[in-house]
Amino acid sequence: MNFEHTEDRRMLADSLNRFIAEQYAFETRDRIAKSAHGFSSEIWQQFAELGVIGALFLEADGGFGGGGFDIAVVFEALGRGLVVEPLLGAVMVGDAIAAAGSEAQKETLAEIIGGGTIAALAHDEPGTHYELAHVQTRADRSGDSWLLNGAKAVVLQGEQANVFLVSARSSGAPDDEAGISLFLVPAKTEGVYVRGAPAIDGGRVAEVVLDGVTLPAAALLGAEGQGHAVLERAVGRGVLALSAESLGAMEAAKTATLEYLRTRKQFGMLIGSFQALQHRMADLLLEIEQARSAVINAAAAVDDADRATRERALSAAKASIGRIGALVAEESIQLHGGIGMTWELPLAHYAKRLVMIDHQLGDEDHHLQRFISFGRQATS
Repeated sequence: MNFEHTEDRRMLADSLNRFIAEQYAFETRDRIAKSAHGFSSEIWQQFAELGVIGALFLEADGGFGGGGFDIAVVFEALGRGLVVEPLLGAVMVGDAIAAAGSEAQKETLAEIIGGGTIAALAHDEPGTHYELAHVQTRADRSGDSWLLNGAKAVVLQGEQANVFLVSARSSGAPDDEAGISLFLVPAKTEGVYVRGAPAIDGGRVAEVVLDGVTLPAAALLGAEGQGHAVLERAVGRGVLALSAESLGAMEAAKTATLEYLRTRKQFGMLIGSFQALQHRMADLLLEIEQARSAVINAAAAVDDADRATRERALSAAKASIGRIGALVAEESIQLHGGIGMTWELPLAHYAKRLVMIDHQLGDEDHHLQRFISFGRQATS
């Protein structure tokens, strides 16, 4: 298989990396991440104009990319810049709409691609421990309408979202894959309550409470009770995106660490000349290349029709970047010495982001178990 990027992808990567380097310096990013808004609406619009959002979707859905490698290219660049704008929500919600949405619902996808709508996935609930099928939020029929009740936790950029993709159980037990329905819920719908908080690694998250939310039949995305497959596909793209973002952050941490080893002197000598530190850095470089291979494998498999092949590749990538990301964070700080712990140094923020990515959409342990489980299915 040819893993070389197309000319269009190379041009996208070059323009995005250049834009982030020029317009998203660490000081700018730090100010945006700490703001009450949680991201920059101006930067978001510029991403839309550059075609960054459109690159995440197929041409048939109004974009001009949409493949696994398009997602990986975009999010690797975002990881290098520690970008906090809500592209993860865009790719997951947008993919679900593209896969199962009606013609009317696909107008929302066009608005997401154009930058006019902020979309957020409201799926995780307290106590779920990453299990995709564990949904307790209820969706009950009420005449020609739906009545939603429940709570969703850690919704990325939930305060600023215009629309939520909400998972709710319309039938079955709390852990059944069957019986999960998906709904597009406008943020201003009566009964939707959003409470925001700053995220530890920048930006903001929210708790979303659905208290007697009445929705028309047209709010249902796809078939009733059959939302799990759509959700799994959308979250799979999110897993790939996070894995690629982690890879970009690792590359940035590696570059900063190499530069420090080449310039910092101890006992009159550059510390990069010490053999023990050279060995540690060499080991780190090998680990990052292993992470890159895992991301490439996931990008190649994200659209595979065979569920076991697809999910094993995605879980392998997420488990790998969880382990390697933590290693890169720890070693980079260690090799920097005491200065590596200071908030004024961008490295500390890369380290924090690398650790937190592991806990989004399933941590290392969760994805190791998924990898094993789907492996058993493939051999049975």
